Amino acid sequence: MIDQTHSILIILVISVITILLRVGPAWLFPPDKPTPKVLVYLSKVMPMAVIGMLIVYCFRNTQFFSFPYGLPELIGALVTVVSFLLKRSTMLSILLGTVTYMYLIQVVFV
Repeated sequence: MIDQTHSILIILVISVITILLRVGPAWLFPPDKPTPKVLVYLSKVMPMAVIGMLIVYCFRNTQFFSFPYGLPELIGALVTVVSFLLKRSTMLSILLGTVTYMYLIQVVFV
């Protein structure tokens, strides 16, 4: 059990870190100065790199050589991509892909 002093110190440290994370970028990169070229480059390449890593992570344990041969994962990914291309809604496509995948692994490919 954590005593009251310990709890207050934890809340204080978390609060300071949160404030620094919110204010820090404004201190490091003021609006009147140009954005560093490294940050501009990273802002262009990081989103696709993160998506690529998420795809690898999602398929890391997929068994393509035994039943169901990765079909739930592939169908869920396909639903995600197609729904995004049709509606351009990230949340909707993630939701549809997840619901499709969960339905397939719990009902269809039991």
